[in-house]
Amino acid sequence: MVSYRVARASEYLVITGYGIHDIKLAKKAWILPGQSCSRFDVSPVNYTFEVQAMSSEKLPFLLPAVFTIGPRIDDHESLLKYAKLLSCHERHSHEVKDLVQGIIEGETRVLAASMTMEDVFKGTKDFKKEVFDKVQLELNQFGLWIYNANIKQLVDVQGHEYFSYLGQKIQMEAANQAKVDVAEAKMKGEVGAKLREGQTIQNAAKIDAETKIFSTQRQGLGKKEEIKVNAEIKIFQNLRDAEVAEANMKLATQKAGWAQSAEMAQVESVKAVAIKEAELQREVELKNALTRTEKLKAEFLSKASVEYDVKVQEANWELYKKQKQAEAVLFEKQKAAEAQKLVAEAQFFAKQQAADGELYAKKKEAEGIVSVAKAQGVYVQTLLQEFDGNYPQLRDYMMINSGMFQEVAKINASAVQGLQPKISIWTNGDGSSTGNGTSTGGGSASGAMGEIAGLYKALPRLMQTVEEQTGMTPPAWLAGPARSVNTPTWV
Repeated sequence: MVSYRVARASEYLVITGYGIHDIKLAKKAWILPGQSCSRFDVSPVNYTFEVQAMSSEKLPFLLPAVFTIGPRIDDHESLLKYAKLLSCHERHSHEVKDLVQGIIEGETRVLAASMTMEDVFKGTKDFKKEVFDKVQLELNQFGLWIYNANIKQLVDVQGHEYFSYLGQKIQMEAANQAKVDVAEAKMKGEVGAKLREGQTIQNAAKIDAETKIFSTQRQGLGKKEEIKVNAEIKIFQNLRDAEVAEANMKLATQKAGWAQSAEMAQVESVKAVAIKEAELQREVELKNALTRTEKLKAEFLSKASVEYDVKVQEANWELYKKQKQAEAVLFEKQKAAEAQKLVAEAQFFAKQQAADGELYAKKKEAEGIVSVAKAQGVYVQTLLQEFDGNYPQLRDYMMINSGMFQEVAKINASAVQGLQPKISIWTNGDGSSTGNGTSTGGGSASGAMGEIAGLYKALPRLMQTVEEQTGMTPPAWLAGPARSVNTPTWV
């Protein structure tokens, strides 16, 4: 039958069956025939455990913990997981508790095994956070959420009383320290009392001796200071002549102050002796020997101190003079080095300026050459366009325009200048002579034999010309007397 179901505020309805693919969660719904409806509570439950774990040092301990766990109601997917996996069990059933406890114990033991007992004990907050995060990751599979986690104080496992022994150790250390402090305070009190008594007796014994020695020490100090001032004046007199007057004034003032102090010390000494005379009258005889000994010690000490200061001042004066001499030599060498450096820098600067000027001139000259070349290129390109790309015409025009033909003519003229060529015209009497030096016969010679005869007739004059111009004489067999009927005529 059809029924209408309503869930409580902390409950949800789980509906399965007819018309529903998987499951359906609702706070209120109509339940149709063929559908099943159940409800589950989503309020969180407290789970209390005592997890037994072991640290990395193999020390077991108990970790009491309280976890508040319940379904995650702000995530629909988590509610579906819980409804499918755990809603069939009661919230306080052993199954759910064993599941949660198993997850918590497993993660806690794994984390504790990687930490020392000291880390677990001191870093409880970090340890709790690590356990919380790791347990939450496992509970997400079941749709559960940790609302609160509280880890109590660590507890010893029976038979392994680590924390008990640690507490006893701290208590014993505190008790022993308290005993040591009490004994030390008692010791300091007793020692201080005895020390004060001894100091009182010693101070009473020293007052008379110090009173009588005081005047002697003042005199020795006065002499010591006077010698010291004199030595200082000798040290600085060569360098600070201008301060001599001021130094003398300060010296006079100091002497007056010393004299006044000495007089005041004497007056105070007399007054102190008068005041203490009644109190120390009984001990005068016992302290006379000590007084004389201290007096002799003071005198010898004063003399030795004065001599030591004088020698120290003299040594300081010698050292000061040597230092000043060394500083003067060093200063002179430094100035010489600085002068050489300045001269070198000036020479370097002059050379650099000259090089920069030469570089600038070369650069400008190169720029001019480049400009002229560019202008000539444009000029040649323009002429080539005017000649319609005819390169021979452009070459002839440029040679004529630049006067190259005139130069060639001048060179050829100078090459033949001074030469004295000899021109000879000869004939064998049989015909007229020609321009090339050969003759034509009238009828005696013709054809090939005529040519040969003309060649032989030209040989004598040719040999004579070679001899005149080169100095070479033809062989005798070639330049012998010609046997010719006709004798040539030389012009």
